[in-house]
Amino acid sequence: MRHTKSKDSSKDGGPNVHQISTYKNYITPGGHARLTDEFLWLMNKERPEVTAIVSWAAGNGDRSENGDYIYGKKRLREIDRRIHYLTKRLDIAEIIDPTIPREDERQIFFGATVTFSDSNGQTETISIVGVDEINITKGSISWISPMAKALIKSRQGDIVSLLTPAGVKKIEILTVQYREISSELFEPPIKR
Repeated sequence: MRHTKSKDSSKDGGPNVHQISTYKNYITPGGHARLTDEFLWLMNKERPEVTAIVSWAAGNGDRSENGDYIYGKKRLREIDRRIHYLTKRLDIAEIIDPTIPREDERQIFFGATVTFSDSNGQTETISIVGVDEINITKGSISWISPMAKALIKSRQGDIVSLLTPAGVKKIEILTVQYREISSELFEPPIKR
């Protein structure tokens, strides 16, 4: 019997590649820079360091009980999976700069920063970004999320119906802006 490996986010270091690859990979310049920085760090720093440790550990004799060798090989597989994922995402990336002027600055598309209010009068501001740039705490949502799909192609002043687990929610679009969306910079993990 032949077994195949399924790709999930815990193994790839990212979302399911098969699921995401059906969509275009729209990304902001900041998001692209972050993915590129991570890719370069893995290729030029992390992978060579781990490879050196594995090489040194392999020279120490019995590999079956050599913790440095076993852990190093496991870490190399993780790094290679992440490099593969990043390579695929960067190869199909379509960089869209939200600061470039548009024909209709009041209509919502990828890269828009939208302020809206709900029926209770609570306002919220979100930015529509790429799948690899999601950061809920900063209000960055994916362009394929249900909220973004409901907002895209709407205009400032429109009232939009949003299907939520609690039922249909009406939101009024107060402002639409196209400005630079700050992305978190890539920071290598701290080694212990």
